Amino acid sequence: MTRLVELSAPPELVAQACRGDERARAELYETLAPATFGLIRRLVRSRAQAEDLFQDTMIAFYEKLSTYRSEAPLGAWLRQIAISKCLMYLRSPWHRARLEMDRLDLETTRTNTDPAPETLDVERALGSLSATARAVVWLYEVEGYSHEEIARAFGRTVSFSKSQLARAHLRLRNWYEPQGQRQSCTPT
Repeated sequence: MTRLVELSAPPELVAQACRGDERARAELYETLAPATFGLIRRLVRSRAQAEDLFQDTMIAFYEKLSTYRSEAPLGAWLRQIAISKCLMYLRSPWHRARLEMDRLDLETTRTNTDPAPETLDVERALGSLSATARAVVWLYEVEGYSHEEIARAFGRTVSFSKSQLARAHLRLRNWYEPQGQRQSCTPT
């Protein structure tokens, strides 16, 4: 899948879409939608919520399209809208309350059946992270954001971004290499 930031569109197609040409809007949608939804899905994890945020993002995209100045690829501009929508959702008190209820439900129904190592995958590993940590990892490792850009997006400090990333990397490392199975670098 192509990264959203790398997607662009011919200026005449964007101009037609700004004038309300449905064919041009449909063509932009076909070009941008898969990568946009993929980004949102990875940041918020819940498919249902990702679909809602994707719809909000695309509505905002078409509403603001006339303000696009072609200084960066269209996908990079849309990525900013999508990430902004996702971060607003992740910071919302409703989201945090739902996470707490989910955590309590999980604790009451938890079983001690860990998945077999061969069934581990990146989606599940990322799913083991908090929403904030998952967003920081995705923005830094996949989208190529700097710590300064992540800090700005979250309205926090650079050290917030670095510490979230370091903790997430440690948790992911433990996910893939549980303590009892780690290989030692030194002979015993």
